[in-house]
Amino acid sequence: MNPTNTASPALDLAAYLRRVEYEGALEPTEEVLRALHLAHATHIPFENLDILLGRPIRLDLDSLQAKLVSGGRGGYCFEQNSLFAAVLKEVGFPVTRLAARVRYGTTAVLPRTHMLMLVRCDGRTWLADVGFGAEGLLHPVPFGTGEVSEQFSWSYRVVQEDGLWVLQSLHGDGWTDLYAFTLEPQHAVDYEMANHFTSTYPESRFRKTVTAQLAAPGVRRILRGGELTVDDGGAVTRRAVGPDELLAVLDESFGLRLPAGTRIEVPV
Repeated sequence: MNPTNTASPALDLAAYLRRVEYEGALEPTEEVLRALHLAHATHIPFENLDILLGRPIRLDLDSLQAKLVSGGRGGYCFEQNSLFAAVLKEVGFPVTRLAARVRYGTTAVLPRTHMLMLVRCDGRTWLADVGFGAEGLLHPVPFGTGEVSEQFSWSYRVVQEDGLWVLQSLHGDGWTDLYAFTLEPQHAVDYEMANHFTSTYPESRFRKTVTAQLAAPGVRRILRGGELTVDDGGAVTRRAVGPDELLAVLDESFGLRLPAGTRIEVPV
């Protein structure tokens, strides 16, 4: 019972399922976890547009649903994985929220600014993460075994390293670190602090570069700065995107429809 007599935000599961076009079973099994993960990852794009438009990033459930579900928008890791965690808990999955240091694309030691989760079902534990962008997962990855997860044109695994766990993806003949994490459970306030840093710190990558990313089985689309990249697991094509065509590209490639006249500067 809520002593303040104020109702907690409720998840509109039916609206979420329509958003990700999922019509399958809803029970805490491996099959359902994989199907929900794929549906979310291929329908809700990773993007940072509100940060560049000077809008706050809110992580309460009502705000997440208004933006990512009814608003047809995307978001970055804290938004994506907070929403997905709420969905999984509603279906009946035990979820442990964690935080990671991103390693992909850098050799620097970064703060813990990535959200992920462990999910338990059918006697196994899985790393679930719908918020790492197009380089990230389409399906959850087995945790604790080092088992390789082949996901269409890409492969992933989780390995141990000096007291850490590291998610890796296969590039050519070698494994590339995506991020490293510990098993310390995180609370909502931990993500609020990290979210404030990533969305307001002047040197944050999310304040300096336009980003929109969306993966599908067999293809990844990545808009970063003024360049659109399409990766089909074999060939990679790139083309420049100028300010005058940015809204059209966001709509056509990522399903992100912003009001006509919206102006987002494309850093060079």
